[in-house]
Amino acid sequence: MNYVEILMRTILAVGLLLLIPRILGKQTLSNMTSNDFVTSITLGSLAANLAFNISLKSSYLVLSLVVITATSFVLSLIALKSRKMRSWISGSPTVLIENGKILEANMRKIHYTLDSLDQALREKEIFNIEEVDYAVLEDNGQLSVLKKEAYQLVTKQDMGLLLHAQAFPVELIMDGKLVEKNLKLHGLTREWLEKELKHKAKGKTLSDVFYAVRGTQQQLVFDFYEDGIQQPLDQE
Repeated sequence: MNYVEILMRTILAVGLLLLIPRILGKQTLSNMTSNDFVTSITLGSLAANLAFNISLKSSYLVLSLVVITATSFVLSLIALKSRKMRSWISGSPTVLIENGKILEANMRKIHYTLDSLDQALREKEIFNIEEVDYAVLEDNGQLSVLKKEAYQLVTKQDMGLLLHAQAFPVELIMDGKLVEKNLKLHGLTREWLEKELKHKAKGKTLSDVFYAVRGTQQQLVFDFYEDGIQQPLDQE
């Protein structure tokens, strides 16, 4: 009976953990604030006990999960309403470099070392600290960097090039299946897609397509099941 109970409790724990991020929001999964971090750790611990610790009643653990979720949800609402409370609940950004100067006092206040700063800059592909004008440690632990103007990349606008309107990519075929919803939403039809496919790849039909997307410039891109590559890389 213990095996059956553990099985049922584990399924319940996984189900609750899948449900909770839908209630709290996607920030619980990534770019976590202090509130999200504490909530995630607590929920993970409670879910593990719910799955395997049969000495504790499952109803108690489920209640704890509900209370933690509700508390985190309420704190998130408070953070949305009050800017003053938001800094305490979610944390606040800390400026580490200003006008190219490292702010040692700010780094000491948050116990952030030069080694950590150098590592975070390298992850931004910055190996020379002299390139940095401003660096801010966000409340989710990520470093945001503004380079000095001399080290910033040139854009099309800087070069005076003609700018074209862009659209969000629309996936039309996924895993070989037609995405009818996307076609209908953008006023497209299966017949139109078949016609475009004939222009792009003669002799191919929709059944040959693994993936199809209309890109940012309205261009159509097709990927077929048969790629025509004789010796694919990483093939054992």
